[in-house]
Amino acid sequence: VQLQASGGGSVQAGGSLRLSCAASGSGFSINAMGWYRRAPGKERELVATITSVGDTNYATPVKGRFAISMDKVNATAYLQMNSLKPEDTAVYLCNVNLTQFGSSWDYRGRGTLVTVSS
Repeated sequence: VQLQASGGGSVQAGGSLRLSCAASGSGFSINAMGWYRRAPGKERELVATITSVGDTNYATPVKGRFAISMDKVNATAYLQMNSLKPEDTAVYLCNVNLTQFGSSWDYRGRGTLVTVSS
């Protein structure tokens, strides 16, 4: 299984970006997908997760501004980021937990850089 993240870029504070994370491969079913981020000089932190039944979870700093969704047919997760702030600047990484060959697996994709200028 491979993950391909896209949609990062540079935006001014108050702007919006939409990230995508597509899982490719065969013979798997997705249990949950999520986004994490790693800001310069900081630890990796959870941003948002979504399960296959649509339950979502958000980190406090992004609640009300970010929205995660999932297209199960295309095995793609999206992160709509609105009202971006300079402190949202980070490398955003997607993660997927899936079932394949009867076992649960976690995969992490390469990051996509989001830069928010003031």
